Amino acid sequence: MQLLCAVQQYHWGKLGSASLVARLGRANDPRLAVREESPYAELWMGTHPSGPAVVRATGEALGGWLRRNPCSLGARVLEQFGQDLPFLFKVLSVRQALSVQAHPAKGHAEELHRLRPDLYKDPNHKPELAVALTPFQAMCDFRPAKEIRSFLQNIAELREVVGEDAASRFVTCDEAGQQEALKACFSALMMASSDCVASQLTCLIKRVSTLGEADRNFVLAPLLEELESQFPGDVGCFVIYFLNVMTLQPGEALFLAPNEPHAYLSGDCVECMACSDNVVRAGLTPKHKDIKTLCEMLTYNCQPAADKLFVPSREDDCTQVFLPPVSDFAVAHINVTLPKKRYALRQRSTASILLVVEGSASTSDPELLLSPGSVVFLPACAELSVHPTGDVALDIYQAFANV
Repeated sequence: MQLLCAVQQYHWGKLGSASLVARLGRANDPRLAVREESPYAELWMGTHPSGPAVVRATGEALGGWLRRNPCSLGARVLEQFGQDLPFLFKVLSVRQALSVQAHPAKGHAEELHRLRPDLYKDPNHKPELAVALTPFQAMCDFRPAKEIRSFLQNIAELREVVGEDAASRFVTCDEAGQQEALKACFSALMMASSDCVASQLTCLIKRVSTLGEADRNFVLAPLLEELESQFPGDVGCFVIYFLNVMTLQPGEALFLAPNEPHAYLSGDCVECMACSDNVVRAGLTPKHKDIKTLCEMLTYNCQPAADKLFVPSREDDCTQVFLPPVSDFAVAHINVTLPKKRYALRQRSTASILLVVEGSASTSDPELLLSPGSVVFLPACAELSVHPTGDVALDIYQAFANV
């Protein structure tokens, strides 16, 4: 079944037709009126109540259709997750930085939902996978300790905000005490007074404008200046000295487990996650910040940026698959290059959702034609062959349960 999907216009999204979300959203549903001055941030493909997909032919909500046709989900999904998709599939187009954030583990999510249902609206965890469609910049997990130490030792404004005691404790700690010292140091940064943060950020911005190229590169001046222009005086601007900053190339991926700090900064990606919208935020956002909860829940593991790349496995000459260590979801990337005339998609034992990003094709279903923006629901064990048409390779992403 072809689906019509929801577009979310969060303020950080790319504007108008510059947004891949807007272009795919308009192709998916011609009723979408794209305004060039408006942001288009996310395309949601799934059953989450904040943006449920509907069956194109009938207008019925996909979630309702699944409850009437539960066998389409597959036996293992029904057994583990019940009569609904366990994942939410998205496209993101990021113009401004998203918040410094992390997602709670399952038990913690249940507790947060019980205590603050106004902020944490469901009891589910939210591990997620992001696969770059364009160069995609993000912050992810803590840098190697020696890099954080170097920043603390050489950027006086950062040390001032963190405080001498916490900074010195981390700089001089041994490996056994590293996690606790990092937690104390990062918590001191995030809980610093807003006046101190704003004044030291102003000093740093002024100082980096006078530095030579090598020193500007060391202090990550271009990124610092960009974030400060978006969020003046925000503590999140200093987080670049604690978290890895990396740029994914198209096809590269990040997997974000519970309690791992991150922030998306710019670019376009496909994202898949457990079906939840739980986010604990602490910087680079006008939304509610729950700094104490974030600082308590983080893992405080230090590792190089290269170690955060999540590598797929190849299924055949057209398909590679990202299999994260959770049962809620997996993502296949299907690229059918020309002049291949026919390709049979792998049968999945669970229901899946297909998104066409580029290219066009006819299929083994004579009523199903694919083009950019096509979103298709496939029942468990369904067979589908694609026949590329036109002169552009067929590029498809497929989300399914990892059970």
